[in-house]
Amino acid sequence: MRDFRSRLVTGLQACAAAFQFLTRIPIPVRLDFSDDLCRRSTVYYPVVGGVIGVLVTAAGWLLAQVLPAAPASVLALGVWVALSGALHLDGLMDTADGLLSHRSRERMLEIMKDSRVGAMGVIAGVLLLLMKFSLLATLLPYSGGYLALLIVAPVWGRSFIVIAIAGWPYAREGQGLGSLFKAVTRSEAAWATVWAAAVTWIVMWMSGFGWLEAIAYSAGLTILTGAIGYVLARGMARKLGGLTGDTYGALVELLECAVLLAAVVAAGANG
Repeated sequence: MRDFRSRLVTGLQACAAAFQFLTRIPIPVRLDFSDDLCRRSTVYYPVVGGVIGVLVTAAGWLLAQVLPAAPASVLALGVWVALSGALHLDGLMDTADGLLSHRSRERMLEIMKDSRVGAMGVIAGVLLLLMKFSLLATLLPYSGGYLALLIVAPVWGRSFIVIAIAGWPYAREGQGLGSLFKAVTRSEAAWATVWAAAVTWIVMWMSGFGWLEAIAYSAGLTILTGAIGYVLARGMARKLGGLTGDTYGALVELLECAVLLAAVVAAGANG
């Protein structure tokens, strides 16, 4: 019994750490962000994504009841950005500034560390927000299963970064927040993927799809995000000699867009 309580407390602490690190959702618990706690917290990243997805989808659906799709989508996108405190969007912009500068590895890392945002970062951020807006405006008029894919988009974005952390070295040699996660292993990556697939199956099944269809969506999103994420992460790592906290944020944003785009294609193909 004591062992069970200990495991429960340890798991809840890790889950709370995931929410505190990735979101602005208030979790009134004081935690010591050690390497071990950060490692264990990554398993719960898909759970954090699921909560974000539910809140964004609920906000979008409610807004769409009283507003046209375009303004409802802008406001829902604002909720989406606010929930993470623009953490991942900032990472995308810093990554664009560095990688698109076409400088040496060392200089790219310096540019990404600079708190100021350059032209490439602004362009990348604007284009991504426009893409998310257009995809939200397309999806919000739908109900049921295809709108449910909006719930799981943040799940898969956050799931893959656990794979990225475990699969590629950290590029800054002990500097930055990302260095706290250097102990993450393939075991955490595997569990994060299992969580993501399970959350997707539950969401799709509860949205009216049959259990076989829900399994197909889970498998399809596992392959889609794995393939796109691998290509993106490998390309970033080749230029930087590894990945950084900024590139993790960029991966989240880009994979969320990929899942939303797949949702729009699926909805259009099925009328």
